[in-house]
Amino acid sequence: MTLQQLKYVITVASAGTITEAANALYISQPSLTNSIHELEKEMNITIFNRTNKGISLSQEGEIFLGYARQILEQATILEDKYKGNKGGKKQFCVSTQHYSFAVNAFVDLIKEYGQDEYDFSLRETQTYEIIEDVARLKSEIGILFLNNFNEIVLTKLFKSQDLEFHPLFVAKPHVFISRRHPLAGKSLITNEELQSYPYLSFEQGEHNSFYFSEEIFSVSERKKNIRVRDRATLFNLLIGLNGYTVCSGVIDKKLNGKDIIAVPLADESDMQIGYITHRRGMISQLGTSYLNALQKYLKP
Repeated sequence: MTLQQLKYVITVASAGTITEAANALYISQPSLTNSIHELEKEMNITIFNRTNKGISLSQEGEIFLGYARQILEQATILEDKYKGNKGGKKQFCVSTQHYSFAVNAFVDLIKEYGQDEYDFSLRETQTYEIIEDVARLKSEIGILFLNNFNEIVLTKLFKSQDLEFHPLFVAKPHVFISRRHPLAGKSLITNEELQSYPYLSFEQGEHNSFYFSEEIFSVSERKKNIRVRDRATLFNLLIGLNGYTVCSGVIDKKLNGKDIIAVPLADESDMQIGYITHRRGMISQLGTSYLNALQKYLKP
């Protein structure tokens, strides 16, 4: 196995076809195909499924791809240190629930590594996909929360996927509402006071279990429910419909706007916000810098 072969695999997976990958790598298609076949034979796995319609990553190929990316990044770091190279295009991916502090830390990371070329991904996505991304090493870090309700189920899932949870901070539950909401002037809001207002939550797709909800108290009965897929829609509905959502209380005016405020919710259940990593993976230099950047924003 060579670094060159790992680069070939990553390029093919990104391009989607052998033809496009060969053109990008400036080699012939037969040479590229033979190199990947030799790698698959050496590692005793099938990285790509081949059909009449083309190629696609196999399940074990997705796992292999995650390791390949980490190996190439570590090789780049070595070259940076000992050969004085710029190291080419840096790559990093983090998956997260919809937290403003995760976005702010991502912005800081890009500013810190503001070289001419980089390939960074921030995936604000569904809870199950966060777990899946880290398990398949598609993302190096996954940010989510645990509480008394979901902890047993998610911890078992982490263990089955060889993942480890690292606590960041404990947050008291807050309500996000519009500054013009009828309850905006209160210093503390109860669930009873929220009954007549629309409850907004992030839709979880096929895995729409209470345990995968981004919001605590997701099993509570509510008269008015609205599910959305993105942050902008949620905040627009908070303002337009006097809706609300339950969250960590960490709010950023630049990102969320001045019209959204966080008010403490009268409940004892805490949120343990943290991040997951793969037990067999390594935190890269970029990953460490991202986690350090998070610390600046972790005060509800």
